Amino acid sequence: MKILVVEDEKQIADFVKKGLTEQGFLVELCDHGDEGLARMMDTPYDAVVLDIMLPGRDGLSILKQFRKKGHTTPVILLTARSELDERIEGLNTGADDYMTKPFYVEELTARLHAVMRRSSEEQMSLLQAGDLTVNVLTREVKRGGAPVKLTSREFSLLEYLMRNPGRVYTRTQMLEHVWGYDFDPSTNLVDVHIQRLRKKVSPDKENPLIETIRGVGYRIRKDGEG
Repeated sequence: MKILVVEDEKQIADFVKKGLTEQGFLVELCDHGDEGLARMMDTPYDAVVLDIMLPGRDGLSILKQFRKKGHTTPVILLTARSELDERIEGLNTGADDYMTKPFYVEELTARLHAVMRRSSEEQMSLLQAGDLTVNVLTREVKRGGAPVKLTSREFSLLEYLMRNPGRVYTRTQMLEHVWGYDFDPSTNLVDVHIQRLRKKVSPDKENPLIETIRGVGYRIRKDGEG
């Protein structure tokens, strides 16, 4: 399991790396906020241990930008302070957990295992195309980290399309799956709901996320752009 530790206090960083390495983790260290964000954006990690007080970008702004781009990698915040407001802000920004210095590396190890286990379970229920995510358990939809409010029928239609990005579904298939019974093939029910979905999740009319395949039906673009 590959872990990024963003911590500018060398003694703490070395202590954490040594302890986590002994527990079987592959650990990379970074001591600057800007570099930390760049690595988080560019490299797939199983989890990130992120200090709040850093040179360059601080941990909370890093986390906010990271989540805004739709990344779901588990993040544990480190803080030298124990103020409630800071902990609440971190959790509301998208942290999976936090730890107050000083701490035992054994506890950090246990928390890493816990957040990665939760993340693995959530990913099984998370559908994604680009920066559009659909959580089928919580029924939450986000585009670029921002929540999107859908009706129950709109959610079911989007979920159906998101199951296989790039696959074209006919109107008949969507009617049978989402509405559950037969309709007159000439009905525009699907088209009406697709247009509503587009307005909410894909405002770019020139390059829509939900594509119309003329004479066939609709699909979610595999690259998630639009």
